[in-house]
Amino acid sequence: MGIEFLEVTPERVVGRMPVEGNTQPYGLLHGGASAVLAETLGSVGAAVHAGPERIAVGIELNATHHRAATSGYVTGVATRLHGGRTLATYDIGITDEQGRRVCTARLTCMFRDR
Repeated sequence: MGIEFLEVTPERVVGRMPVEGNTQPYGLLHGGASAVLAETLGSVGAAVHAGPERIAVGIELNATHHRAATSGYVTGVATRLHGGRTLATYDIGITDEQGRRVCTARLTCMFRDR
């Protein structure tokens, strides 16, 4: 997938992913690739929030695809909406290099003991 992390905290995770290599047959960024980016960013934030004694597992992901990306990179920003003892929820916005929204997603992770 080629995901690169640019910022990682429990409250916010930023990463980018190349469009090239992550396209569907028409040359557009695959919606599944956007979902992978969103879940990856939110899961990393949840894992950092959970701490070393717990693991974070995704229990719900939804994504709305707004526009196509055909080249360059897309950047995702996962912002924590809720960070509790058993669940964390992140809002993830994915934009193209022009700052246009490509996808909006929400991820909820549950915490379990290691």
